[in-house]
Amino acid sequence: METMFRVADQVPVSSTLEAILEVARWAPSADNTQPWRFEITQSGQLVVHGSDTRADCVYDLDGRISQLAVGALLETIRIAATVHGLECVAERRGASAETHPTFDLRFFSDPAIARDPLVDAVRARTVQRRALSTRPLTSAEIGELEASVGPDYRVCWLQSTGERLRLTRMLVTNGRLRLRLREAFDVHRNAIDWNATESIDKLPDRAIGLDPVSLRLTRWAFRSWERFSFLDRYLAGTVLASVELDLVPGLACAAHFLIVAARPPTELDDFIEGGRALQRFWLTATRLGLLLQPEVSPLVFARYHRNGVRYTASPACEAVGDRVSSMLAAQVGEDTVARSVFMGRIGEGRQPRARSTRLPLATLLRSNRSAGRSVPHAQGR
Repeated sequence: METMFRVADQVPVSSTLEAILEVARWAPSADNTQPWRFEITQSGQLVVHGSDTRADCVYDLDGRISQLAVGALLETIRIAATVHGLECVAERRGASAETHPTFDLRFFSDPAIARDPLVDAVRARTVQRRALSTRPLTSAEIGELEASVGPDYRVCWLQSTGERLRLTRMLVTNGRLRLRLREAFDVHRNAIDWNATESIDKLPDRAIGLDPVSLRLTRWAFRSWERFSFLDRYLAGTVLASVELDLVPGLACAAHFLIVAARPPTELDDFIEGGRALQRFWLTATRLGLLLQPEVSPLVFARYHRNGVRYTASPACEAVGDRVSSMLAAQVGEDTVARSVFMGRIGEGRQPRARSTRLPLATLLRSNRSAGRSVPHAQGR
């Protein structure tokens, strides 16, 4: 039942919807895949068509990573609508497939709606994969971040030197698994835009956290699995990459964190809501001048282990994945791992010089969908 303050169901003019979407398209998605397309109907209603990459990506075999992204998008639309004095309510079509969830969005005029201050952080929000400051978060910062996720979630913090060291050991093990996982090779290679500082639909190579020498070596190795395996076997390529991508960032931050749901997420809608909470947390961090990097693949491997999802043909890699899950559970507890929707690291730092941008709105609109793309992706660690 609609609350008393709402006036009649309002259909915003097309220009207003496009202004909202111009902001909302900056929502985060794994490796900038943007698993959504928009439709403005002839009657002026907004429809969001979601998708996932379970057919292409070893990190998204259950679609959950893409569902988090769609949830973050819906939350960003809600935030952007407040600029126009509108409340946005999204309803998933029950008949839509889980692989392509469809949402009908309704907008209500509300004189009590204030401009959400998080809107200013939407375009500024980015990923920093390099070292961050180890300055501890203040109690005020922690309070705002914990409040941002809402009453159905809590934040598990790993802040002390010992906690960061133990988690970094897990991340190093996880990083070597990701680099040695044959099923992930094409995912990683296709996700990177080489020789770029910006990319509208991938990750620019200068944003992945490698120094120039390592980056050139990696670019050479990614031309084939044989080259990559040779680099790993004879030149310790994955060890060197893990130092830059896992060891240094794991220690050089204020804290690692997990966003933990009140109950274990098991359904599509659970991960949509988790994505909403994640986006509020990330935008709040940005507003506070903090930077963030996802560290989600350990949660993915743990979920695969719990649910019996076969993600590799290599028994050795599967054993390492099980070890990663055990190391994480030993630190935060099995129940916390099972109820977590997101994990990352956070801290002060310099803004990255390279970043992903976004596909133009004209490409994301359903009428122009032929210009879009669907490619495999890999969620950040």
